[in-house]
Amino acid sequence: MRAGLSHRRAIVVGSGQAGLAVAAALIARGLRPQQDFVVIDGASPGLRSWTSRWHSMVLLSDARHSALPNLPFLGDQRRRPRVDEMIEYLSYVEGDLGVKTIWGVRATGVERRGSGSVLHLSTTEGEVQTRNVVCATGASAHPRIPTWAAELQVPGVVLHSSEYLYPRQVSTSDVLIVGGGNSGVQLARELAPSHAVTLAVRTPRRHQPAARYLRRQFLARGPRPEPVFEDSYEQLRDAGVTICPAVAKAGKSTVTFVDGTVTTPSSVILATGFLPGDDWLPDNARIDPPQQTMTGLPGLFVAGIPHYGGRGSDTIAGVWRDATTIARHIIERP
Repeated sequence: MRAGLSHRRAIVVGSGQAGLAVAAALIARGLRPQQDFVVIDGASPGLRSWTSRWHSMVLLSDARHSALPNLPFLGDQRRRPRVDEMIEYLSYVEGDLGVKTIWGVRATGVERRGSGSVLHLSTTEGEVQTRNVVCATGASAHPRIPTWAAELQVPGVVLHSSEYLYPRQVSTSDVLIVGGGNSGVQLARELAPSHAVTLAVRTPRRHQPAARYLRRQFLARGPRPEPVFEDSYEQLRDAGVTICPAVAKAGKSTVTFVDGTVTTPSSVILATGFLPGDDWLPDNARIDPPQQTMTGLPGLFVAGIPHYGGRGSDTIAGVWRDATTIARHIIERP
């Protein structure tokens, strides 16, 4: 086991916005980074998930609502930060907090043996014991790929949105974007000037200003489709984008929509979302309904995943709520 992991009060798994929010909340409660708790991350040094987002991507919220308390973005607070600014911001937070992330260590499992308060965390560096583990591996850890995508053979490319960086990656003149959420809408707008774009939409979503949605999202109860914040579908149509129904199936070169129509796309981008990074948690940790970041395994907490923390936990404002709750539980645990 790598030095620095053993005999800590807590281990935070993940050094993205969720993990750093938890670190900030623990520090606010008097715990010391590297001494009382450590942060680990399976990525190479500094390569948080934001580094894989497309170059023109901007946050849905403005800078004022995209930062942790007392750790603001620099500059105009009304702007919506770019991906590169978010990367720089998280590095700034890490340094300001004095957190020294242990990179290249991935958690693979966690369990409690017997009736004690000790948890055994399995990692790619071996096993370590600790009293508390925080899963902060994010709500968007793994690309969600439709099963039919494996059948596709097109002249151009088949990419998940996590692999898309800029329009030149799509060498063909036309492209089918699958998914009518904010990622699909942003990519359709970016590609429309240079490509013939078709956007396949499963659930039509209403258009709403991002600021209004972010103010209200924590008051809403129950799952609801996230609205689109930038271009409405009507605005995309005016820009030349074809809006069509959801994809039902695909063959080697064809895609069939739910209304029975068939197309032969030259390239496909899958804006089909992500799966959370909780796949390494044991079955006995999952309780339904979840209880405010706590799991069925005492001492194991989850930050930044809405299923565990509630609506908005995958935003910085929401994950701070998760983080303060987790820090309180850790301090109060015997």
